[in-house]
Amino acid sequence: MSYPRSLGMPKDERWPELAVVGGGASAVCLLDALAEAEGPAGGIKIFETSSHLWRGRPFRPDLDTVRVNIPPDGMSLRFGDSGLFQSWLSLRDRDGGPQHRDPFCGIRFVPRGMFGDYLVQSARAVLARLIEQGWRVEVIRETVRSAIPDGGGLLLETGRGRRFHADHVVLCVGRGKPTDTYGLSGTPGFVAEPYPLSATLDEVDPDAEIGVIGSGLTGVDVVLGLAGRGHRGRIRMFSRSGVLPMVRQRQIGYRLEHFTPERFRAIAARGERITLTEVIAVMRAEFADAGEDIEATIDDVLRGEREEPVARLRRHVAEVDSASVGLRILQRVVPAAGPDVWPLLPEHEKNALLRDHYRELMSVCCPMPPASAAKLLELVDEDRLEIVSGMRDAKPAGEGGFTLTTEDTVYRADFVFNAVNVPADKIPVKAEPLIASIVDSGLGERHPRGGLHVDRATSRLTVGGTGDGRIHALGDLASGTLFFTFGLPSLVDRAHDIAADLTELTTKDSVVVSRNAWKPPTSWGEAA
Repeated sequence: MSYPRSLGMPKDERWPELAVVGGGASAVCLLDALAEAEGPAGGIKIFETSSHLWRGRPFRPDLDTVRVNIPPDGMSLRFGDSGLFQSWLSLRDRDGGPQHRDPFCGIRFVPRGMFGDYLVQSARAVLARLIEQGWRVEVIRETVRSAIPDGGGLLLETGRGRRFHADHVVLCVGRGKPTDTYGLSGTPGFVAEPYPLSATLDEVDPDAEIGVIGSGLTGVDVVLGLAGRGHRGRIRMFSRSGVLPMVRQRQIGYRLEHFTPERFRAIAARGERITLTEVIAVMRAEFADAGEDIEATIDDVLRGEREEPVARLRRHVAEVDSASVGLRILQRVVPAAGPDVWPLLPEHEKNALLRDHYRELMSVCCPMPPASAAKLLELVDEDRLEIVSGMRDAKPAGEGGFTLTTEDTVYRADFVFNAVNVPADKIPVKAEPLIASIVDSGLGERHPRGGLHVDRATSRLTVGGTGDGRIHALGDLASGTLFFTFGLPSLVDRAHDIAADLTELTTKDSVVVSRNAWKPPTSWGEAA
């Protein structure tokens, strides 16, 4: 079955019309935030063409080895309710089945496809809530190609030439596909998009030599997927740096005292700025109170490219149960307070951080589960996996297959997987015409670091520093301004801000609908 095309109260021209472009995880976060805000009801049109409605690219059904890398308390889609996903897992546990608990740290890192199930079920529930509140909801299986001013609102045109009016638009277009750095697309044996691994690995001979371009989390997924399917041929992970993700340590209770989101939000509320030197001073105070050596922790993060990859991996696995909280502090403060720190920094310091330390920031934000790291070490020790740094080029080989070249060695592979992480500033190809029309119409402005300019507090698109509230961006389209746009906690925080802003914008002129006026259907069916 598919979702009904439209459900809810009959249309009333006085009600606000909201268009949500994109139907992945960010859209689910936004819809839940709108239901929680309980603002004036109106119409919601959700535009999405993917067959994996509500899951997006990351959370489609796939191999069980493709896991989330965040504990359950960081995977709730509701602002202020960190236990929501854990409650869903507890209900699921009643039916039995594996819990996917990491044996090294005790954390549940569930398959990404399972988290996609949570998103789908949550979307059904929140749509029912919105309809109870008086909203009209319509899922439109078309791509929005343009958005132009239309009186006080916007006129959207789809790829099929249909036009829709909206008072407000929220862009939830997600992230693009991996970059084909070496121009290998179309070459037999080259896998430009590795997901879903359940499909792409079917084409691989179990004795083939495998090259994986990229040593981040996607590369780890590819290696673990191959190993899980009993691959016998040699696997090599290639990258310029050879730096693997850091390894998440066992959770221990620690409360931030100095480097808190509230501290930096107060600075923003006063209209003040802060320098990187001042940020580091606050971090030093946090480490001092915890009795930790900040210099040793920072050195651990920054020396990734100087340390032999396997030795570093082996050391990090051995430190999963470390008594030191230094690395844990960094892994807590960067995603928790980083989004509030970033907009306060001078532009030249932001650019320098991205230029010099982007990989290190990512390794702190996105560590891999210890069991994944231990499996990589097992494959290395069995001489089935090699981690190669200094990559320079990859080309089709004349006799078939590929050659991958480093500074001093040429390697051969039968299959090459493109596991380069998708840049946060990469606009999906399908969304480019829409973004171009928004910019051309003067509704938005491209950011030099990627995506579009947005207001930090509301996520409104801005032009010349000012936003009129007609268009908001949720997710990586805001990466130039916000940087911390990836991961569910960031999506949840920004969705909360957007819902609050939309509620304020529409409250004055909207009619509040009685919640007893209509009852939703008992079943929403399955996503198409």
